[in-house]
Amino acid sequence: MTRNTADAGAAQAFVEQRRARLFAILGRTPETVAGDAEPLPAERLSYLRHEAEELYWNELVWEELTDEEAITGGHLTEMVFPAFLAFVDGLLVDRVAPDSRIPASPHPDAVEEILLFLAERYAEASADLENGCDSQKVVWARLMARHLIDLSLCRLYRLDPAEQELLEND
Repeated sequence: MTRNTADAGAAQAFVEQRRARLFAILGRTPETVAGDAEPLPAERLSYLRHEAEELYWNELVWEELTDEEAITGGHLTEMVFPAFLAFVDGLLVDRVAPDSRIPASPHPDAVEEILLFLAERYAEASADLENGCDSQKVVWARLMARHLIDLSLCRLYRLDPAEQELLEND
């Protein structure tokens, strides 16, 4: 894993802060998708996290090159990271067609690993800004990392569109 162990505690705390915000806005504690799923082995978690990281970096670099999803005040995070978010969705599939040869196998623990990666990205961008970096790209990357955490949490808890809108408007 490419985890920055020095920031692991801070990253987890930031994820928990975003999770607590979500629960407070909803006024309830939603259930995790497949919260009873069997945990993956460490090497499998590492592999899935690495794949998510690759998707993140590829999509971020593409956006930096093209600015296709730039809007006044930032970027459309969902449009900048469609494959990343689809990957998170794929890790949480808990229902398949009755005639499917392969059973559903959700991995919420892998999504938790991805959340830590995003929180580390947020912390790195925050540190850059605190150290005097004045790049608009760093500001946007920080905002998008935070928004990706929120979007991933929405998927992890299967929030409906109305609940997601509540979070967006807060």
